[in-house]
Amino acid sequence: MANSTNSPLYWTIITHEDWNMHIAATSEGLCFVGSQNHPFEELSVWAHARFPGSTLIRDDERLLPYVEELIEYLNGARKSFAMPRDYRGTPFQMAVWDALCSIPYGQTKSYSDIAQQIQRPAAVRAVGAAIGANPVLITVPCHRVIGKGGALTGYRGGMDMKTKLLQLEQDGLRAEEGLQHA
Repeated sequence: MANSTNSPLYWTIITHEDWNMHIAATSEGLCFVGSQNHPFEELSVWAHARFPGSTLIRDDERLLPYVEELIEYLNGARKSFAMPRDYRGTPFQMAVWDALCSIPYGQTKSYSDIAQQIQRPAAVRAVGAAIGANPVLITVPCHRVIGKGGALTGYRGGMDMKTKLLQLEQDGLRAEEGLQHA
C-alpha cells in the first residue's frame, strides 16, 4: 500500500446496461468504486478528502482489468475478485472490511455478525460506520450486510444499488443450482 498522498489517482467510468460507476486506482490497486449513476463529483470529493494533493487522471486503458472484472461480476460470471486493492482506513475499518470480504457470494450477515467476527461484539454501530466508509463498493461486499431481522439497511450506493447487487447474486446462485440439477 503506497503512502504518498500526492501520487496520481487514475480513474474511468464503467458503463454496463443501466450501471454507470466511476472507479479509481492508485499504482497499487483499486481504491474507489463509486455509487451507481452518481456524478464524477462523488469521486472528486472522496479523492480530495482521502488522497489530498493527488491528481485525478482519466486512464481507461490502465483501469481496463478492473473494469473487466467488475463487468464479469455484473454479468453474473464472477463471484470473487482477483484484482489488487489499495483501500485505506483505520485498523478498525480494515478489520471490518476484511470481514466483509469473507462473506460468501450470495449470502448475507448482520452488523452484529460482523462485530462478533472481529471480536468487538459491542461495536455494532462502529461496524456500521466502518461499512458506510467502505471506498470500494462491490469488491469489498458491504451490500451483503443486512439488519439483524433481515431488513435491508443503508448503503453508500443507495438502496436501489444494494437491492440490485443482492438480487444479482441470488439469481447467480439459482442459475448455478439449475445447472447442477440439469
